[in-house]
Amino acid sequence: MQITEVTEVTPHLVDGFNRLIPQLSSSNPPPSTQDLDAMVASDASTLLIAQEDGYIYGSLTLVIFRIPTGVRAWIEDVVVDGEARGKGVGLALNEAALELARNAGAGTVDLTSRPSREAANRLYKRIGFTERDTNVYRYLLD
Repeated sequence: MQITEVTEVTPHLVDGFNRLIPQLSSSNPPPSTQDLDAMVASDASTLLIAQEDGYIYGSLTLVIFRIPTGVRAWIEDVVVDGEARGKGVGLALNEAALELARNAGAGTVDLTSRPSREAANRLYKRIGFTERDTNVYRYLLD
C-alpha cells in the first residue's frame, strides 16, 4: 500500500472520493473537483490517499495551523474502503500524517471519532491517541 500526498486533482481522484465519502458520511456529499482543488491548493491542509495498483483504498486530511500557543495539527475525515478495512490502511494513513505533523513542528495531533466507529477508535488507541477530557462544541452557521 502506497501513501501519497495529493498534489493534483484528477478524474480518478474525484471518482475515488465519490466512492469513499458515502462510506464515511451519509449527510455530506462527496467533494467536487473544485472542492478538492481548493484543498490541494491550501497551505493548511494535506490530503493523503492510500492506493495500490491505481485503486484508492482510503484517505485522510491533515490540517496544520499556527496559533498563539504553537503549531497544532488535526486529522479529519479518515475513510477506508470497506473492502480494505482491517488490512492496515488506516494505520498507514495515520502514521504518515503523524510524521508530517511532527516534521511541521506540531507538538500534538488531535482528532475526533464517533463512538459508533468502534474499529477506528480501537485503532486510534492502539496508535497512541488518548481521549481528552474536554467538551467539543459545534455552532451551525447555516
